[in-house]
Amino acid sequence: MKKSNEEYKKQLSDIEYRVTRESATERPFTGKYWDHWDQGQYSCVCCGTPLFLSNTKFDAGCGWPSYSAPQNNAAILEYRDTSHAMIRTEVRCANCDAHLGHVFEDGPQPTGLRYCINSASLAFEPSSNAKMNTETD
Repeated sequence: MKKSNEEYKKQLSDIEYRVTRESATERPFTGKYWDHWDQGQYSCVCCGTPLFLSNTKFDAGCGWPSYSAPQNNAAILEYRDTSHAMIRTEVRCANCDAHLGHVFEDGPQPTGLRYCINSASLAFEPSSNAKMNTETD
């Protein structure tokens, strides 16, 4: 069942709404998950669709959560984005069409991809045996 913009406005915070429904981008190094290393699953904040697992998350140094692969390729839709005088590939939730971020071809192997995702588009659920990553730079 598709929700109306009014329903999303009631469900989401202002930044979550602007990112997911209006394709805004949060400022780098400000989102709650850019430096988050707990073990678990990241899902769409709008509909709960599972999107990424923590074992595919890596520090790309860009200020947004970055993943090398989606949990399930069918959960992500990709579109050509020519906004801001750039050519990029936008990624959206396949279930509710929420804007998530962009995917780039400069990630780690084996995929070579970097899914650069706005924290505001994600909800996190820790795994039952969640542990904090205590590695330091």
